[in-house]
Amino acid sequence: MCGIVAYLGKKEAYPILIKGLERLEYRGYDSAGVALFNNGNLNLYKKQGKVANLVEFAKDKDTSGSLGIAHTRWATHGEPNDRNAHPHFSGNESIAIIHNGIIENYDVLKEELKKRGYVFKSDTDTEVLVHLIEDIQKSEGVKLSEAVRMALMNVTGAYAICVISKDDPNTLVAARKSSPLVVGIGRENDFYLASDATPIIEYTNKVVYLDDEEIAVVNLEKGLKIYSLQDEEKTPYVQELEMQLEALEKGGYEHFMLKEIHEQPRSINDCFRGRLNSVEGWVELGGIKEFEKKFTKAKRIVMVACGTSWHACLVGEYLFEDLARINVEVEYASEFRYRNPIIEEGDIVIAVSQSGETADTLAALELAKSKGAIILGICNVVGSSISRITHAGSYTHAGPEIGVASTKAFTAQVTVLTLMALSIAKKKGTISESKFRTMLAELEAIPAKVSEVLKTNDLIEKISAQYKDASNALYLGRGSSFPVALEGALKLKEISYIHAEGYPAAEMKHGPIALIDDEMPVFVVATEGPSYEKVVSNIQEVKARKGKIIAVVTEGDTQVREMADSVIEIPATDEHLVPLLATIPFQLLSYHIAVMRGCNVDQPRNLAKSVTVE
Repeated sequence: MCGIVAYLGKKEAYPILIKGLERLEYRGYDSAGVALFNNGNLNLYKKQGKVANLVEFAKDKDTSGSLGIAHTRWATHGEPNDRNAHPHFSGNESIAIIHNGIIENYDVLKEELKKRGYVFKSDTDTEVLVHLIEDIQKSEGVKLSEAVRMALMNVTGAYAICVISKDDPNTLVAARKSSPLVVGIGRENDFYLASDATPIIEYTNKVVYLDDEEIAVVNLEKGLKIYSLQDEEKTPYVQELEMQLEALEKGGYEHFMLKEIHEQPRSINDCFRGRLNSVEGWVELGGIKEFEKKFTKAKRIVMVACGTSWHACLVGEYLFEDLARINVEVEYASEFRYRNPIIEEGDIVIAVSQSGETADTLAALELAKSKGAIILGICNVVGSSISRITHAGSYTHAGPEIGVASTKAFTAQVTVLTLMALSIAKKKGTISESKFRTMLAELEAIPAKVSEVLKTNDLIEKISAQYKDASNALYLGRGSSFPVALEGALKLKEISYIHAEGYPAAEMKHGPIALIDDEMPVFVVATEGPSYEKVVSNIQEVKARKGKIIAVVTEGDTQVREMADSVIEIPATDEHLVPLLATIPFQLLSYHIAVMRGCNVDQPRNLAKSVTVE
């Protein structure tokens, strides 16, 4: 869950590395560090806290050199402090390493290395690996790349690493297993390495995504070579990035999260653009076309995900079961992988992940694949691990999401799941032609309706001011709005640190109602639909206990308005599509409350964007 960036070329490395760290800081911000080669030495600077702390610390230091590695950390082994920050030196300080992942057998390796006289200066698992590389070089007399390969043969766990040595200043060695790593091929015979493409796009659009158990050896004279752990040379597959640099900037917004909330009319439109036509009456997802027949015959779909993506899957469950009449089970990927799930040949397993690198979701896919299931992916990042190990899938095309708390990723995932459900329902004949065309037209209208919801921002900011000091909050919804309640509660917890829980509205009286008093805000999705009158009854139950009701209602609603303390209107739409609109007010509420509480909205404490470790 850490951010890696490295450079080898003829330019000054330090400015490139620092800019890269700033772009990767959403992956971890416990500490940051750089190692630079200059005049026969490796200069290492690292500091607890954000990248800005490192910049301040290094401002009077020698930061020259055209070879360097840099790292921003989310702590796993060892508390966040200067000594545990990356990069780490080998014992003789000739080799430096940065690492994303977890070395699971580090304790065994550490004890063996201690017996050989190695002294450890940190509490991290990473330092074990750099000492092991040094030990192999000493005992075997091999070059750096071979020492790295041999060391990794002894490692159990996940890793993305970059290694440099002062004895070989023209070479940079990198490797990955279960943690992402991309190599950028520059325009001036230079090379960039990073955890994802965000630090690279400014310099090149030509990249190579490393596969698991691949080692990249970058040399100024020999260029890029890729080898397997078994030392077989492989041909690099060069891809061109479509990402635009401006997508990585705030664009005048105070925070990335606010920008990404306001990007949703565009991101939802990009998600279905070219995939549906309401006039001609068709939906087509090219990524899953060859599996459509198996979809129509499937008796069960299992969706696996974590966090916000899990909530999107819950919406997908309602869509697939109601429209396509296929039984759906939604699983936490972290739980699914550690039990013995019943997976039969012909089952379809759909993994949903913004980054496409979520460790638990990847492991769940591998398990399902081993049992003969058809595995499909829905993710946002081109070239990600999920997109490469699945049989097929669909990209959400939401664009880079930098804010740690997902916003546009959620609505994009729900949009893709809606397209899938409609496509399969049409082919199965479980939806009427008139209903199908109506839903297509409604889906095409969603971006404009999201724009209308965003106009309630000023009202939502005023409501936020009333509840910014709350200690607890409840979120309620029924049907496909129940996942919206869960997602709203998660957003509030993530960025404002207010305890919040989401419940099916009817479940409130089975326990949570005991919490309600005159200081408890209760956020309710109370839009038009089959459950409307039931939700009204739940609101009355809250008001009888003097709870504060903040209701998201359909435009023109009068019944709830008479009971609620605050009302936020959203345009009318098909009940299946309500989650795409109802989630927007909850995103804005969380944002404004967090800002008013002085929280770091884009980088909430203890969280990182891409969870690539268990």
